[in-house]
Amino acid sequence: MAKKSVYARQADEKMKKTLEHFADELKKVRTGRPSTAIFEDIKVDYYGVPTPINQVANLSVGEERVVIITPWDKKMLEAIEKAINSSNFGFHAINDGNVVRVSFPNPTIEERKKLVKGVKEMLEETKIALRNIRRDDIKKIKEDLNSSVLSEDEAKKMEDEIQEILKENEEEAEKIFQKKEKEIMES
Repeated sequence: MAKKSVYARQADEKMKKTLEHFADELKKVRTGRPSTAIFEDIKVDYYGVPTPINQVANLSVGEERVVIITPWDKKMLEAIEKAINSSNFGFHAINDGNVVRVSFPNPTIEERKKLVKGVKEMLEETKIALRNIRRDDIKKIKEDLNSSVLSEDEAKKMEDEIQEILKENEEEAEKIFQKKEKEIMES
């Protein structure tokens, strides 16, 4: 394939970052399988500073659909338990004096459908963000065309490049969505 224009490379870079963000956000979506990524957004009071749990403890997935949280400082056990129990995720943390255990109940079919619906909305938001990147970069090309920096042929070629990059990134977003949908429905 021919070398991409500067506009196309910039658009591709921004779109890839958008996809990375989408994939990162999907890691936080609960499935029936235990995942430590869900706890990244839950903050615990660590000596007066709100701190993500994964920065004050070791998180691991144990047997029987349980995440085991082992704080580096045993004084944090109660704070971690309280933070998880008061979060919006609907988990119940149990502090046994050494570790905090969080069970992951199997979601019902209805809950799974709601989760997939939410993920589908995230996919649509991602596609809108990708299209906005295309729109902004094509606007820059048109500005450069109007100020005679680019010829009409160059501008058309670059617009086509960006459109192709958008198509590739939208397809990748669909693949990411389908993988998460399968994960939610099978777990």
